[in-house]
Amino acid sequence: MDILQAIWLGLIEGATEFLPISSTGHLIVASHWLGVEQNDGNKAFEVIIQLAAILAVVANYREKFTLMHLDLWKKVVLAFIPIGLVGLLFHKQIKAMFTIETVATMFIVGGIIFLIVEYLHRDRGYPVKRVEDVSYRQALWIGIAQVFALVPGTSRAGASIIGALLVGVDRKASAEFSFLLALPVMMAASGFDLLKHYQDFTGSNFLALAVGFVVAFVSAWLVMRLFISFLEHFTFVAFGIYRILFGGLLFWLVL
Repeated sequence: MDILQAIWLGLIEGATEFLPISSTGHLIVASHWLGVEQNDGNKAFEVIIQLAAILAVVANYREKFTLMHLDLWKKVVLAFIPIGLVGLLFHKQIKAMFTIETVATMFIVGGIIFLIVEYLHRDRGYPVKRVEDVSYRQALWIGIAQVFALVPGTSRAGASIIGALLVGVDRKASAEFSFLLALPVMMAASGFDLLKHYQDFTGSNFLALAVGFVVAFVSAWLVMRLFISFLEHFTFVAFGIYRILFGGLLFWLVL
């Protein structure tokens, strides 16, 4: 992998990881266009840029990492348990589901769900407007909804945000809870991948790894801030439409 490829993939990872549009699908298309092979060295690179995205959450929400917010983190851990258990028990079956067709289908299905949820809730006020006010029961339902993200192309952010909207959490707080929930989920996934691919770092281009890490961190940090500002004025309709169009693009690439 050269430096230019590392920049593009780091940018795409950071820009899409926390939006409800599935970073997996975008990395597939980007890798295809850039001619990046899915070898062990490049899988190690993906672990590195995911770790950068995790660090971006910490940088953006460092004020939440205090004992004053211990109750919030208990809810985050509770929401993590469903996907942690299902992912651990069925990771082989989940890997087997990974095809371009599945990713494309789930892009379109997810986009339609976003449009339906926004249509049904167009005149509804959401009672929970602060991430700290999410209840334990709501956190559990968000966690259950997030399990659907194990189907490739669904989007972890998208599944958790839809779950939050359905239990009465407003758009901004839904996105913020999804950001925080990304920490245990991505740490578990990245840790698992790191154990599998740690030996592949020995033959990696460390300059490309470093560049990809920095680009992924900066873009993820910036996109999270812009996303929250966007949700203060707009809905998720644009993301629903985008998902449908991108799913169609994936099907076109396959055919």
